[in-house]
Amino acid sequence: MNLLSSASVFSFFTLISRILGYLRDILIAIFLGASIFADAFFVAFRLPNTFRRLFAEGTFNAAFIPSYTSSKIEGKKKGIKFADDVFNFLLFILLFIVTIVEIFTPYLIYIIAPGFLDDQIKFNLAVEFTRITFPFLLFVSLSSFFAGILNSNNKFAAAAAAPIILNVILILSLIYSFIHKLDYAKQLSYGVTIAGITQLLFLIYATKKYYKPTLNFNLRLSSKVKFFFNKLLPSVLSSGVTQINILVGTIIASFQSGAVSYLYYADRVYQINLAIAGIAVGTVSLPVLSKAFKMKNIKKISNIQNKSFELSLLFSIPASLGLILASDEIVNALFGYGSFSQNDVDLTATALKFFGYGVPAFALIKILSNFFFARDNTKTPFYISTFIVFLNILISVSFFNTIGFIIIPIATSISTWVGVFIYVYLLNSKKILLLRNQLMTNLIKILISTIIMSTILLFSLEKFTNYLNYNYEYKAVYLILIVSFVGMVYLFSCYLLGLLKLKNYRTN
Repeated sequence: MNLLSSASVFSFFTLISRILGYLRDILIAIFLGASIFADAFFVAFRLPNTFRRLFAEGTFNAAFIPSYTSSKIEGKKKGIKFADDVFNFLLFILLFIVTIVEIFTPYLIYIIAPGFLDDQIKFNLAVEFTRITFPFLLFVSLSSFFAGILNSNNKFAAAAAAPIILNVILILSLIYSFIHKLDYAKQLSYGVTIAGITQLLFLIYATKKYYKPTLNFNLRLSSKVKFFFNKLLPSVLSSGVTQINILVGTIIASFQSGAVSYLYYADRVYQINLAIAGIAVGTVSLPVLSKAFKMKNIKKISNIQNKSFELSLLFSIPASLGLILASDEIVNALFGYGSFSQNDVDLTATALKFFGYGVPAFALIKILSNFFFARDNTKTPFYISTFIVFLNILISVSFFNTIGFIIIPIATSISTWVGVFIYVYLLNSKKILLLRNQLMTNLIKILISTIIMSTILLFSLEKFTNYLNYNYEYKAVYLILIVSFVGMVYLFSCYLLGLLKLKNYRTN
């Protein structure tokens, strides 16, 4: 297998999904802006969407793939039996959770958006929208199970393409609402659940060659399945630390009007970089890394670790600097329309800039946690992630009254960087981190390419400043052209420096 080519396939479909996601969010910004309806929908969507990211973006795989791979090595029938047991117990647990949440939704909203209590209309809207959207959790979590089956067989395209369905359906919901003059936020909520059902059916079809589920209501679990579920929760919490930090940020931000929306829009922008630099690389490397650990192939383990590190930095460092330098222009071009005012743009751009400082850390956390997950160790990443979340909450709460919601992206970036240093220290002390000197040489090459890209980016932003301001109608076109050009310059520079050669990323 080749890490670069597999990550490129995963990243391609992820990129399509995120572009459609941007289009969706541009339409939401036009029709809803940062209104109480937008805040209510984003809170309602935040919880199931956080679980979508926790389960779909590598975290479920982190626990599932090593166990499933181990069962398949023992025999095909044992692999199928393990998958069936996991599927049936997961279905039972998810049905139970969705039922409880549907009954006690007001209490849930009180927990995740306590600031909404001051506005009864906003609170009631959030309760209504959450009840409509929450079944999405059931469908998207089961979708992650089937994606895990595909990824275990080194098939990444269908799983990466599945989120496209969500964005297409939400865009159609907005268009349908506009044509028929319906409630935008309510129709979006219905669209979320419909998308979850459609996505699940798509992945069931895509997986039929490798696995067909058998419903079995016998909930007696084998020792292997018990072991898997015992490590699933720590895996979800540790691998999804960035998403948990964002959820924590939403809770704190609910006390400031419009802040939930500003964080949502900023989060949407930097997530595309995280999807490519962290999730894509982490997802495609975990199956081969798990197999290498099972086979005790030290040379292969070292090779995968180094190439995962390198690919993650190759994508995340230029993305980080790009977001920091062009945050105003990016937010302005993507969302500066209709109900989304210039003040909304300024506040969202400030949040995005501080998230930008954390992008390499958000990506590296995904890679570093894999080095434990591949060894079936989910407890150590769980302890580290718990500390990261605690530090994030401590910083956010301590400075929220002084700085406002901007402390949330600052705290998220700082706490995640601290987590990266803890991971590196522990991995190195346990002699699990097998990095080579060549990695430092390639890091210098990445920095050189990033400096070249950033210089051209600054020049371009200055040159076309009049075409990127809030009032210019076609500002998004100019932004796309600039980003595409500097991106090609960066990739070409990396190629000339020998960083983008396919043979360098073979795992064999």
